[in-house]
Amino acid sequence: METIYDEIEIEDFTFDPTTQLFQYPCPCGDKFAISIDDMKDGEDIAVCPSCSLMVKVIFEPEDLDEYYDQI
Repeated sequence: METIYDEIEIEDFTFDPTTQLFQYPCPCGDKFAISIDDMKDGEDIAVCPSCSLMVKVIFEPEDLDEYYDQI
């Protein structure tokens, strides 16, 4: 079973159009990350590559449209 560290609104993430990743600071010092395509496919869990923490991204599918415009 997945243990979710927190739930974060999509607006609190930073989006990098080059890597197409949403990122949010993790308490360990790294960043949670999730790709825009994974989110489009219904995924809502961003993971930290340096530790076991995960956060749930709170968003509606139409929220992604403005970010696709930046790509």
